[in-house]
Amino acid sequence: MDKKHMMSKFAFFSMTASLFITVYEYPTFATVGKSLIFFLLLCGLGWFLPVALCSAELATIEGYQEGGIYSWVGKPLGEKYGFAALFFQWFQVTVGFVTMIYFIVGTLSYVLEIPAMNDDPVFKFLCVVGIFWLLTLLQLRGTETTAKLAKYGFSIGIVLPVLVLFICSIHYFASGHQVSRSFTESSFLPRGKDIAALTSFVLAYMGVEASATHFADLKDAKRAYPKLLMVLVVVGILMSTIGGSIVSMVLSGKISSNEGVMDTAAQLISPGYIGLGVKLIGFLISFGILAQVSSWIVSPTEGLQFAATKGLLPKSLAEKNRNDVPVRILIIQAIVVTLWAALLTLGSSSGGGNVGFQTAISLTVVIYLSAYILFFISYFKVLKKKKALKREFEIPGPDWVKHLVAGAGLVISIAAVVTAFIVPTTIDKADSSIYLMSLIVGFVVTLAIPFLFYHFYAVPNRQKEEKVKEDWLRENGKERI
Repeated sequence: MDKKHMMSKFAFFSMTASLFITVYEYPTFATVGKSLIFFLLLCGLGWFLPVALCSAELATIEGYQEGGIYSWVGKPLGEKYGFAALFFQWFQVTVGFVTMIYFIVGTLSYVLEIPAMNDDPVFKFLCVVGIFWLLTLLQLRGTETTAKLAKYGFSIGIVLPVLVLFICSIHYFASGHQVSRSFTESSFLPRGKDIAALTSFVLAYMGVEASATHFADLKDAKRAYPKLLMVLVVVGILMSTIGGSIVSMVLSGKISSNEGVMDTAAQLISPGYIGLGVKLIGFLISFGILAQVSSWIVSPTEGLQFAATKGLLPKSLAEKNRNDVPVRILIIQAIVVTLWAALLTLGSSSGGGNVGFQTAISLTVVIYLSAYILFFISYFKVLKKKKALKREFEIPGPDWVKHLVAGAGLVISIAAVVTAFIVPTTIDKADSSIYLMSLIVGFVVTLAIPFLFYHFYAVPNRQKEEKVKEDWLRENGKERI
């Protein structure tokens, strides 16, 4: 590759960090007190690193580069499972968009002092859908603008607010304020009722595998990549620990999932009222999450385009406009997000509260983890039967180290799926049945969709294309190559 097109270490770090470091989970982290440190260390070292290392190895195997997770899973396990993993990776984002925009709406409702934005289900639904469709339409003009937006959004809208809150918290406690009892009376090791939180902590690191496809673009990749991964783990753990701990140490009682960060900012900066400083923090955070949503809108569609070229999806979905944007896929994606927003917001008796938000987070995780489980199983298959394949990077050490790394990731993935179905403490008992029903129905339907679609559309469509090709060759007196 031409050196001028190589990616710098900082650019690679910034791009990867922007995929998974966020603030909208801090209130969820805060509910378990000091245990958030345990969970962030466990998931950072036992899950984040395995995903990053295994994806780097799979992404650099000869013949596995195209299609991302579609090839990583499809080559070892079969096309059907590759298509399923690709679908899960994309579909979870459609739920994740609702999660992120819930946080934006909650934050703007707080700083603009319009409670109905977050409390009235219809108003909230219209806000979520309006924001997403606006960002989707902006993507049709090309992704250069949104790439810049993502870069500035991460530094100005995520890193800066967390640093400001950290400094304010030091002043707050130095002035004599007491640390919340919910933090001081908690323990480092989680209690039984806190186990359900594992799901949310895994979500804190999801998305890092998306950067593995850029391994070949990184300068001095073989030496730089492992070092950058360690820095990313440290930065990710530190920022999430600082953010979650601040919320937990400042707030007492029940913490709102989508307003907890703003409640914390108000307590630190202007207790009793929403001052200018609090509003500024709110707008910066909203900008950061908007930029994050914008950067994710097009990213997961690349795999779907690749599947369309293989005949697994209608070929029309692979078509792009003059700005190199897949318009049809983006419109379908926006429709799916609209349906999720309706289900999660209007389908809950507490659409303005924690139920929809927490369900969206849990559903995002269990769908994405379905892809990760297939991903780790495929890595084991590669270790067993594809060791001879050429690769630019592999996990250092003997085979038992590789098995240990991938095994840790697989075990935590399965554990996170199981614990997602334990009703979290942020959900009222009266709403627990709504949470479980929404989560179970959403998960079961999602698991079935790719396999049903593959059986009833992809395979017949592939056979139809093959027949058309055979007929054309026969009519023109040519032999199949």
